[in-house]
Amino acid sequence: MIGFFIALISGALMSIQGVFNTQVTKTSGIWVANAFVQFTALLVCLAAWLITDRSSFGTLIKVEPKYMLLGGAIGAVITYTVIKSMEMLGPAKAVMLIVIAQLIVAYVIELLGWFGTDKQPLEWRKVIGMGIAIAGIVIFKWK
Repeated sequence: MIGFFIALISGALMSIQGVFNTQVTKTSGIWVANAFVQFTALLVCLAAWLITDRSSFGTLIKVEPKYMLLGGAIGAVITYTVIKSMEMLGPAKAVMLIVIAQLIVAYVIELLGWFGTDKQPLEWRKVIGMGIAIAGIVIFKWK
């Protein structure tokens, strides 16, 4: 149950962060804003590491496959695309499309067992659920 609430908090914070970053971009430019976001995230992570963890950064060398270390670079692209989509579509439409894309890609990753995940069987109820979510976007955008 706690995972459910953590996921809700994550979704809410992602929406708030997207709006904040889009507003910062209006003054500073998209790459300055993106660099600032990534830099402040680094500072928060280092502070949390100092307080709680203290595991060795050297363990990163042991990560296999090495492409798994690209999460931070992907994060920079995510920040850019969230800012641009919110700027062009507005927060509600952008977040709806972002969430649907996340859901579809995550389900495909599970179905195919990509990136070290356990392969899951196709469940039609999940496919129907995604279809309903997509229909919800169409209804939301319908004028």
